[in-house]
Amino acid sequence: MGTVPDGDQAGLPNGGFTTPPSSPPRVEQSLLDMIAHQPRAPNLHGLQRLQKKAPDAGTASKELEGMERSLSATLTSVARRRGPTVTRGSLPASPRDEESGFLANHWPASDAGLKPTTVFHNLSPAELYEKALQFDRSAHVVSSGALAVISGAKTGRSPKDKRVVRDGETDANVWWGEGSPNLEMDERSFLINRERAVDYLNILDHVYVFDGFVNWDPAHRMKVRVVCALAYHALFMHNMLIRPTREELENFGVPDFTIYNAGPFPANRYSNYMSSSTTVDIHISRREMVILGTQYAGEMKKGIFSVMHYLMPLQNILSLHSGCNIGPKGDVSLFFGLSGTGKTTLSTDPRRPLIGDDEHCWGPNGVFNIEGGCYAKCIGLKPQSEPEIHRAIRFGTVLENVVFEDDTREVDFDANNITENTRASYPIHYIDNVRLPCTGPHPKNVILLCCDAFGVLPPVSRLSEPQAMYHFISGYTAKVAGTEVGVTEPEATFSACFGGAFLLWHPMKYAAMLAEKMEKHGATAWLVNTGWAGGSYGTGNRIKLSFTRAIIDAIHSGELLAAEYTNTPVFNLKVPKKCPGVPSSLLMPEAQWADKAEFRKTLDNLADRFRRNFVQYEGGGAYISKDIADKIKGAAPV
Repeated sequence: MGTVPDGDQAGLPNGGFTTPPSSPPRVEQSLLDMIAHQPRAPNLHGLQRLQKKAPDAGTASKELEGMERSLSATLTSVARRRGPTVTRGSLPASPRDEESGFLANHWPASDAGLKPTTVFHNLSPAELYEKALQFDRSAHVVSSGALAVISGAKTGRSPKDKRVVRDGETDANVWWGEGSPNLEMDERSFLINRERAVDYLNILDHVYVFDGFVNWDPAHRMKVRVVCALAYHALFMHNMLIRPTREELENFGVPDFTIYNAGPFPANRYSNYMSSSTTVDIHISRREMVILGTQYAGEMKKGIFSVMHYLMPLQNILSLHSGCNIGPKGDVSLFFGLSGTGKTTLSTDPRRPLIGDDEHCWGPNGVFNIEGGCYAKCIGLKPQSEPEIHRAIRFGTVLENVVFEDDTREVDFDANNITENTRASYPIHYIDNVRLPCTGPHPKNVILLCCDAFGVLPPVSRLSEPQAMYHFISGYTAKVAGTEVGVTEPEATFSACFGGAFLLWHPMKYAAMLAEKMEKHGATAWLVNTGWAGGSYGTGNRIKLSFTRAIIDAIHSGELLAAEYTNTPVFNLKVPKKCPGVPSSLLMPEAQWADKAEFRKTLDNLADRFRRNFVQYEGGGAYISKDIADKIKGAAPV
């Protein structure tokens, strides 16, 4: 919700301009046209009004009228004869720094053409707060101490505007064609977009640079540089990447990957391969990423994840869209699931230290987190149900697109005035019970989560190896009525490997690697349904979180592994007859339905959707043998 349809103009430059006019000019019609189709607000001023709930709803504040600067007033060519002034933390670079090669070390040849006047390099969170409050009119400090911001017209990712450069390296490796999330572009078009981003960054009085790492395993660590126009984007990546020590920063050198985030400035819609004024471009060979036309910070996080999805399998390391925690005996569990299935909630367990909530790798020595932070969805967040996440929202946290009271600055986590996709970004050590460094041994349990709104899948079932591969590749959950316009009944959603939008290789490659590692290290796969029982959405009831937690506890204790099982029809799932803390009648879905004929009809309907979705993967993508492909196909519902 709140995302501009493809083809509309994306975010406005509400940050990065350093000199407010003495008497604010009127907004130009061209700027109004850029956001004319925002569903919940007619323009940027309206969007900012949605952010604050006035104490008196009958009086509308007009303070923001006319305060948006025109783009045309800023498009002045400026000749840069000298390099940038670099401000590191709270200390400006001294002549001694320049003599010792600081600028050469931290502004290498790979950044050729990027010559801003001032660079704010790895500022502290407090300094980034100051810059955000100074230059971004949507930035506010809320009562918890977090920084609340608006991401502009784009309040979610733009998957149809994501491009991957197709060249000699990626042509044979990347998953292209039907079912693939990877839309191609050529190198020349990438360089045109890169030039546009660099030109925009060069006209600003200052840019922000953050240097950090991905991958907690030192043997596979990569250096990432982020160059951006907005202070909140720098703070976001300060939270999401692994933060270097002072010594590591001094010796950072040339990055392994660079992001040029010119999100406040639109792409040229008439350039080749462009489908709108938004573009998110990845060039694997150059190790670069360019963002234009969207200020949604999640594009940076997921862009890096996509790159890891390509690079890690080349080293026989499996990249995974999953949560991960570890028990007192060193038993690691992986949690897979799409939005709304409970992946973040269930992996954040006060009795099991968190390794990470979203992105991991499974390598030769075990698992490690890719990120240094968490990006939790916070719509409906309550301290009673998710206390660890609620406590993490404090000074240093970025709150994206939330609504707060105008006078008290208290956040209303239930409000969706701007979007349902409200987010909180915070460093992982803000979680009370976290494992640092974020690494662990080989997983013992692989838990696939789905929210079955049809109400026909059991709350828990144990999967065979072919079933684990089948359900991993399928990546099923369901949307419920009312979540999107036009959705009037449950709608099946499939995302390969529970993260189809971020895959660079064919799904079968990841599934084959998962099966190999599970077999080698003796991991058990489980399918856990956090959705409905006793009927579909609107008739049945959602399975209580307390029951799901009891199921997860029984998996971790080993009680379910030793349980007696029975099989379900059609999907042929092994279901335990008993589970501590869960009514036995709940374990078999059919027993919960009053109308058995309707149950079977609904079950067959869902099975048919599974089968039709899987057709595109049946060939195996040349990553597995025909025998294994047939075995996986045999795990489909019948």
